[in-house]
Amino acid sequence: MNYRERLRALREDRDLTQAEVGRIIRKSQQGYNHIEAGRAELKIEDLITLCRYYHVSSDYMIGLSDQPSHRNAADKS
Repeated sequence: MNYRERLRALREDRDLTQAEVGRIIRKSQQGYNHIEAGRAELKIEDLITLCRYYHVSSDYMIGLSDQPSHRNAADKS
């Protein structure tokens, strides 16, 4: 799953509109739609904001992991 699909899935799982998520990252509904649709790129600052909002790791958001949150090294013992 690529990050655009993950963005949409996270938004839909929480019953949010594109306009609502757009407000979180200070974009219009159309601006956010362009990100989900692949006509615009997600800025790193917005990625960080959305990871914090959704309580997921950036690895999960960009598709490097299928685990929504990362485990700290201390958690592995």
